[in-house]
Amino acid sequence: MDTTVDGTTPGRGAEPVRLDPFGRDQHAENARLRAAGPAVLVELPGGVVVWAITHHDTLQALLADPRVGKNAQLWTTFREGRLPPGWPLLNFVTVPGMVTADGEDHRRLRGLVSQAFTPRRIADLAPAIEARTVALLDAVAELDGPFDLREHFAYPLPMQVIGELLGLALEQQDALHELSDTLVSSSATPEAAIAAQQGLFALLGAVVAAKRAEPGDDLTTDLIAARESGDRLSEAELVGTLLLMLVAGHETTLNLITNAVRALLAHPDQLRLVLDGEQPWSAVVEETLRYDSPVGQFPLRYATEDIEVGDVVIRRGEALLASYAAAGRDAGHHPDADRFDLTRQPNRHLSLGHGPHFCLGSGLARLEAETALRHLFGRFPGLTLAEGAEPEPITSFVSNSVRTLRVTV
Repeated sequence: MDTTVDGTTPGRGAEPVRLDPFGRDQHAENARLRAAGPAVLVELPGGVVVWAITHHDTLQALLADPRVGKNAQLWTTFREGRLPPGWPLLNFVTVPGMVTADGEDHRRLRGLVSQAFTPRRIADLAPAIEARTVALLDAVAELDGPFDLREHFAYPLPMQVIGELLGLALEQQDALHELSDTLVSSSATPEAAIAAQQGLFALLGAVVAAKRAEPGDDLTTDLIAARESGDRLSEAELVGTLLLMLVAGHETTLNLITNAVRALLAHPDQLRLVLDGEQPWSAVVEETLRYDSPVGQFPLRYATEDIEVGDVVIRRGEALLASYAAAGRDAGHHPDADRFDLTRQPNRHLSLGHGPHFCLGSGLARLEAETALRHLFGRFPGLTLAEGAEPEPITSFVSNSVRTLRVTV
């Protein structure tokens, strides 16, 4: 067990809560964590102990707190080389790019990437997203009997969109998706985690080489041009940024669409509100983000000095886990938090982050999800879950969704 966490203040004397690496019942687990307090010691795979931040207001404050950083060198356990070999979450804490940068480095990288996600550029993508959505539903209509909505609709839409933004060939997209699935899995074996990291960096390195040889109208080409014009973007940062864009650009939106459809089918009264025009599709997206966040627990942030949280003190050099799914159902912030309610006002959640690391692609994710849901239920208003098809959760506490969602039209 990680022995950097010690002391006798409340929350430290008790045995850390071991998070289920397979994420078999995240909401029940989160309820127990919230009941234990806003900051709770949890044990991650490999016996690594960190603080899970489970209450909305506490998480919001810490996400914007200048005493909390993202560079793994701030983490005592990492700096002293005490992470187990092949630790499945290692990529989250070491990949070069915005998600692990602080201060000027973070501002520089974010400034480069933000050019791809301006409101105007996202608005310009709307017709293409509409066309892709219609084409995917045309293909779905040809399927015989029940089908996996996640595989045939929720996955290909965001992957095709981010693939086009990055300039990925179609044959590269499925391979990158499979590898990124392992990357976000907290239950991967050390061997699988290492292989996924190597595979992703090799594939994305090949994408960079191809774009250098033959530039295109895409974000990868733009980032290469920025690096070669002296913008101080290192080769590692270039590949790391592409990796972040790939994972954030399709995994979270895939989960968002899947979770929204699942919630609507389980709450026909709420589905009727949007079908009858009483609530907009944007309300479905926002309530799904709160009620069933696409990201369960996101690793990691680090205290740069001692921080008091309620009755405990998070010591300098200790790590924090952003418990987005737990915060979304915090009854202290969201009344009747376990209810899926499209009329909820206000509906301020943290599922897309907060503070300097707020999700750059949030506008694109919302656009894709709203477009997907509007067309899906407009085309198939009688969509139902297939009989006997109880979905199994994704084997991770980082990703929060189900592996398949079998439906009948």
